[in-house]
Amino acid sequence: MARRPRVAKPTTRPDTEVGPRQPCPCGSGKRFKACHGAPGGGAAFVVRSFAGLPGECDWVALREFVQAATAPLAIRADAFSGAAKDTDVVAVTLLPGIAPALKREDGAVWMGLQVRHQSGDTSADLALALGLALDSDPGSSVTMPSSTGAGLTRLQDVLDPDAEFAVTLHEGFDFWFDEVDDADGQVAATLEKLNEMIEPTARLDSVEAAYWVSTATKEHLRWVLPYDEEPLLTALARLHESGTDGLLEGSRLVGSFRAHGLLVPVWDLPVGTGSDALEEPAAAFAVRLGDALADSSPLSDAAKAARHGLANRQLTVR
Repeated sequence: MARRPRVAKPTTRPDTEVGPRQPCPCGSGKRFKACHGAPGGGAAFVVRSFAGLPGECDWVALREFVQAATAPLAIRADAFSGAAKDTDVVAVTLLPGIAPALKREDGAVWMGLQVRHQSGDTSADLALALGLALDSDPGSSVTMPSSTGAGLTRLQDVLDPDAEFAVTLHEGFDFWFDEVDDADGQVAATLEKLNEMIEPTARLDSVEAAYWVSTATKEHLRWVLPYDEEPLLTALARLHESGTDGLLEGSRLVGSFRAHGLLVPVWDLPVGTGSDALEEPAAAFAVRLGDALADSSPLSDAAKAARHGLANRQLTVR
């Protein structure tokens, strides 16, 4: 008699919580119960740090894998004691010198999304950096305090909840230095080296937060999805069993990574696919996924095995 594959039991733990035996999301390498989950182990770690913000999935994408992008931010009128009035505020991927935030010579404030901080709440760290930059002098960058503490203002408290998070992708890092004097040519030399590392990237128009990227030898689609992990894995397993988890001929769902409480499935694509060819297939996949998410019937043994395989092909980004 064939042995049935062992399938991990689904958990009812919300995605915003971390199990005591799971690795601590702070990246210490310790189990959660011996780190932020221990008594006196520091402020609680907020897993889904961008939840509640317009464009949550795009925030995750820019934080974790989009190399060169900007997005203007709309600040609430009552935030930061009026310091943000008439100030252009932009979220950017990284910053020169890896500053958490800076105020440019023209008075605009840039907040670096990919700068790593020490607290357990990315949203609070970014909001603190933003507030410090708003109060700083033009031409200066922010130095964060050694400990941000708990209970601080978060992005959800200061950003306009009705404003669109409109992402602009850039082909290189030239936008970093558009006000910098380059009399000695050092900026140009630096830009040339930095831009050589850029992977061509495009955001699809037909669906939200799906990014095509071309590496040296492969093409991928990385798609940040807004669903809770457990039902999403189940839905993806249903699609895999039916042979409909691909996007187009020659594509393959190879796994996913977990970032800020959301799953980011990744598809390998045939070289030469390009982003335009993915628009209709991605929109069609979104419909199939919605149907699978609405399906509450029990999984077949094959689908359970597929789900187990998907769960094992995950990487948590911290």
